[in-house]
Amino acid sequence: MDITYKPYIDPEFESLIERINPPRVCIDNDTFPDCTLIKVDSANKQGMLMEMVQVLTDLDLIISKSYISSDGGWLMDVFHVTDQQGNKVTEQSLLCYIQEGICTSRRASKGVKHIAGQEEANQEGLAGRMVLEMTGIDRPGLMSEMSAVLAALGCHISDAVAWTHNRRVACIINVDDISVHGKITDPCRLAHIQAQLENVVEAHHYKDEPRSLRLSPPAARQTHRERRLHQIMAAEGDCEESCSCCGGTNDDIYGYEMWRKGQGTRCNRTHVQIENCKNMGYSLVSVRSRDRPKLLFDTLCALMDLQYVVSHAAISSEGSIAIQEYYLRHKNGGILESEGEKRKVIRYLVAATERRASHGLRLEICTKNRTGLLSDVTRIFRENGLSITRAEIGTRGEKAFGTFYVKDVSDDDVSPRTLEIVRQEIGGTVIVDNKSSSGASPEASFSRAKGSSSSSSGIEEGPRLSFGSLLWAQLERLSNNFRPIKS
Repeated sequence: MDITYKPYIDPEFESLIERINPPRVCIDNDTFPDCTLIKVDSANKQGMLMEMVQVLTDLDLIISKSYISSDGGWLMDVFHVTDQQGNKVTEQSLLCYIQEGICTSRRASKGVKHIAGQEEANQEGLAGRMVLEMTGIDRPGLMSEMSAVLAALGCHISDAVAWTHNRRVACIINVDDISVHGKITDPCRLAHIQAQLENVVEAHHYKDEPRSLRLSPPAARQTHRERRLHQIMAAEGDCEESCSCCGGTNDDIYGYEMWRKGQGTRCNRTHVQIENCKNMGYSLVSVRSRDRPKLLFDTLCALMDLQYVVSHAAISSEGSIAIQEYYLRHKNGGILESEGEKRKVIRYLVAATERRASHGLRLEICTKNRTGLLSDVTRIFRENGLSITRAEIGTRGEKAFGTFYVKDVSDDDVSPRTLEIVRQEIGGTVIVDNKSSSGASPEASFSRAKGSSSSSSGIEEGPRLSFGSLLWAQLERLSNNFRPIKS
């Protein structure tokens, strides 16, 4: 019998360098008149870049420009950020939250997010919820029937997010048991709920079409929800159908060279080019796409899931177009040499940048939180001939907030009469973004309609609702918990 001895390594040793040299954050509102500058010097630990970008994007901040550089064991990043309205970030409590979220270690960083209640709930809250993950072919009515089954089986949906891309759908839903106001603990009941949901999903698919469904307790270390959506959609194969831009040659399948020569300026699709800098030991990956919020986060998700490490990067925008350049290596130190590797990276990047680019009319809903709310809302959409292309709902206290992108099942424009019917049936506050998701204008035209209003003509201009803005509203209350910023 072979006896193998392994040395004992104290778990605290992993974070020793980080504790000796903690991240230094400088938040500058003086250098530029139109944006806030966030500079970070940090030990270059794995995943640090993603953590920093995640802190900023979870607050709905817009990263308009960024410079990333790592030299050996040290990381230096600069982010130009604004709020959703294009203004500087000046609220002191928010600035303190940004610094705390970046400066603390990975373990302590989760503690800060628990206070804010954004992406990662506290452990007590997570213990009371089951996580439902579903992927499959996108067909009208699927979300409506799944939420109806959950409501009929006595399950409350506390929050949910769903994406569609390339005819596929993926959703993550947090549910709890109404009868016990907590996690579903009875294994027989859990198996029954999963079986009923599988019947619904199977009814919407043909025999050989891929689909998956899992209902399970939350993991001890939860992956960021939107990153998890990227992972399960990629596993479902949505990136395999990411198509190239028209006019590209075989050597330039995404038309990047055409755009760079000025021949593709009107194309809003994603263009990717990969070059190898062998003398420097890097692969240069250039991505050109329509600019939008959370684009940097989505791109980094794809690169990290493919096990690539970003050593240097520059991100900027020209009007409505974003330009990203990454100098990277594989985790094993190699560069992108084979054509198969390059094409895989291109497909993953195109899919990652386009999954969140939803199509359809945007509806933002604020109403009283109740059991079966998602079932009611999706049923109303289905009965009025609307299909959901993307959705996100959450709760805060007795209020429920939801953002839905919907389109007519016949691909026609959604009529004002249909919108009015939907508004009256849903109740609460419904904000309609009349701007098409493919439009270039950054200004949104919103119409607010109150469910209690008796006249359909009672339309007001209303502000945009977002989950990040809900967090902002709580930061003033939490500001006393943070230390002052030291530049």
